[in-house]
Amino acid sequence: MSVSESLISDDCACATLPGTLTTVMDIAVYTGKTRALEDTLLAAESFEMAAERGFLLLQIDADGAAARTFRREALTLVQHVLGETEGTTSERVDSALKELNGLIKGMILSKSLSDVHALVAVLDEDSVMHVSHAGRAEAYVIRGNAASQITEYSRGKPSPTFIHIASGQLEPGDTVVLSTQRLLRTFTPAQLAHLAPKSDLLVGEIKDGLEADGEQAALVAIHLAGKAPAAAPERRKTRAAASSNPLASIMPAMSGALKQLTDQGQQFMKRPTSSRSRSSKSSSISQQVSKFMNNLWKDLRNPARKKRAHLLLIAGVLALFLIVWTVANLSSFQQRSQAKAQLNQLIEQANEDIRTAETRRIAGDFDSSNAILERAEESARQIIAHESGLYRSDALVQLDRIRAKREEINNVTRLSPIDMVNIATKKPTVDTVSFIGLGDEEFIVYDKQDLYRVLHNTVEDPDRLSEEELILLGANFPRFQTRAFQVTGNSIIELINGQPTIMKTEDPAGWIAGKAMETYLRYLYVLSPENNQIYKYERLSNRYGAPAGYNVNGELEDALDFAIDGDVYILKENGVVQKLLRGEVQPFAIRHLPKDVLNNATKIYKAPEGHLYFLDPENARIVVATDGGAAGEAAYVRQFILEDEKIEELKDIWVDDAESNLYVLDKKRLYKIALR
Repeated sequence: MSVSESLISDDCACATLPGTLTTVMDIAVYTGKTRALEDTLLAAESFEMAAERGFLLLQIDADGAAARTFRREALTLVQHVLGETEGTTSERVDSALKELNGLIKGMILSKSLSDVHALVAVLDEDSVMHVSHAGRAEAYVIRGNAASQITEYSRGKPSPTFIHIASGQLEPGDTVVLSTQRLLRTFTPAQLAHLAPKSDLLVGEIKDGLEADGEQAALVAIHLAGKAPAAAPERRKTRAAASSNPLASIMPAMSGALKQLTDQGQQFMKRPTSSRSRSSKSSSISQQVSKFMNNLWKDLRNPARKKRAHLLLIAGVLALFLIVWTVANLSSFQQRSQAKAQLNQLIEQANEDIRTAETRRIAGDFDSSNAILERAEESARQIIAHESGLYRSDALVQLDRIRAKREEINNVTRLSPIDMVNIATKKPTVDTVSFIGLGDEEFIVYDKQDLYRVLHNTVEDPDRLSEEELILLGANFPRFQTRAFQVTGNSIIELINGQPTIMKTEDPAGWIAGKAMETYLRYLYVLSPENNQIYKYERLSNRYGAPAGYNVNGELEDALDFAIDGDVYILKENGVVQKLLRGEVQPFAIRHLPKDVLNNATKIYKAPEGHLYFLDPENARIVVATDGGAAGEAAYVRQFILEDEKIEELKDIWVDDAESNLYVLDKKRLYKIALR
C-alpha cells in the first residue's frame, strides 16, 4: 500500500491499492450484523447512486435516542454529499468524510456519543473502491487464496474520526469484506479466504464467529462477478489517443453540430416573413451570424484555413465554458450567501432566546423560560440539518449551552449515587423485581424466587419464599409487622416472624391479580387496570376479608403504579398523574413541570407527609414534586440524573420518612442518594 499526498483534513492521508484496470461488472452485496450489546446500535447500509454503489457501516456506543439520531444524520449526510454534489468520486468521498468528522466530533464533545466505529466505502463505475474507516472498523479484500487488510491499522486506542482513504482497482472474482470490528482477532487470513467462495454464506459465517467470541459488528460483503469485455484494451488505447490530442477527439462531434446549426440557420433565413414588426437590424444580425457560421464551416473543410478555424473553435468553446462557469458560480454564490444570511439570523435568534430565557428564569417564569429554550433548540437543529453545513459547529456549541441552561433552570443534578450493596455477590444471575424499605437502612430486595435482607452495607444469603410459585409484587405491612407478597397461583404469602405463611381471603373467587400493591393502615390495596379498579382488602387476624372496590370515577385502564398517603396518587402512561380521595377524582396538577419529563416514568413513591417521587428508568432519572395539599396545586421541585457506567435498568425507588436519603434499585445493586 502506498500513501499519496491527498488530504481529507489537516491530518488525513489517502492510500492507493495495487490492481489492474477493469470495466464495470456485476456485484452481489450481502449485509448483516451481530447481536448488539446494551447501549450499542449497529447499522449496515447499502445504497445506489447513479452508476456507483455506496456503503455506510456504523457501530455507535450511545443511548438509544442519541444513537438513532446519529445514524439518521450520518446516513442523510453521506447520501447527500456522495449522491447529490459535484466532483469526482474521490473528491465527493473526501467531502463526505469531512462532514462526518464534524458531526462525530460535535456529538462526542456534547457527550451524546461515547464512541463510534464507522466505515464509508464507494464502488465507482470503473470498479474502483474508495474506503475509509473510523475507530476499529476495517476492510479486507480477498483475491484468489489470499485475504489482505486494505485499511490502515493503528495500535492503541483508535481515532473515532476518519483519517485515511484507501482506493484501489477491483478485479472479477474479488470479495471485499467491510466490518466495524477487527476480524483478524477471530479469523485468520486463510480462514477468510476459505470462506470467500461461499459469498451468500460469508456474512453469516463471520457473524457466528464474532458472536462466539463475544464480539459485535455490522458487516457487508461485496462479491464481484463477470469479466472485462475483449474491447477493453482498444478502449484504453482510444482513451490514450484522446488524452494526447483532445482536439482530435472533439472535432468530429463539434463539426457535425456546427454543420447542423448552419443548415438550420440557412433554412431559417430562407423562410418568408410577413411580420412588419421585425426590424431590418435584427435581420442584418441574423445574416451576419449565418455568414459567420458558413465561413467557419468552409474553413474547417479547407486544409489551408483549417488551423485558423480550429483556433477559433477552441476560443469559442473556452469562451462558452467561461460564461457557463461564471453564471453557475454566481448562482451558487448567491444561493450560499442567502443561506449564510438565513443561518446567521437563526444563530442570532438562538443567542437572543438563551439570554431571554435567563431573564425569565430570574423573574421566576420557569414555564416561559423552558418554552423559549425549546425555540432556541429548534433553531440550532435547523442549522445542523441544513444541507450547506454552515455554522454546524456553532449550532452544536449552542445545543450544549441550551442543555446546560435548561438543567440550571429546572434544577437538574447529575450525580453518581453511592453503591450500597451488590446482590450479585450472593447470586451472579440475579435480576431483581423490586425492594421493600423497612427503615434504618434495612431492606428486603426480592427477585422472582428469593428474598435478600440488606442491612446497611451488607446483604445476607437469599431465602426462598416458595418452591412452587414466583414472586410478582411485594409490600410492607407495618401495622402488623409483616411483609405481603403476591405470587403466581392466585395467592398472597406473608412473611410473619420470618416464616412464609399463605393467607386466605373470604372472597370465594380467590385473590385478584394486580399490577401494583400497597398497604395503608389495616388495608391491602391491589391496583387492577384491567378492571379499572383498586381493590381494598381488610386484614383480619389470620386472613383477609372480601375485596371492596375503591375507585368511583377514576380512569385507571392505563395505570402503571400508585402510592397512598391518605390520598391515592396514580401514575398512568405518558406521565399522567391522577389523585383520588375516597375513590373520587380530585383536582391535581404539577406546575412548572418541564415538558415530557414524566413521559417515561414507571414508578411513583409518596413520602409520608412529604414529596412525590417519580422513577424514569429509560433516562436514569428521578423527578421530585410537592404533593399539592388539599388544593391539588403541586409544584415541580427538582430532578436527579444518575450517571454511572455500572448502573443497569432501574427497578424501583424508596425514600426514608425524614426524606434524608433516597434509595434506588437496579437489576443487581442498591444505591443511595443523599437528599440533604
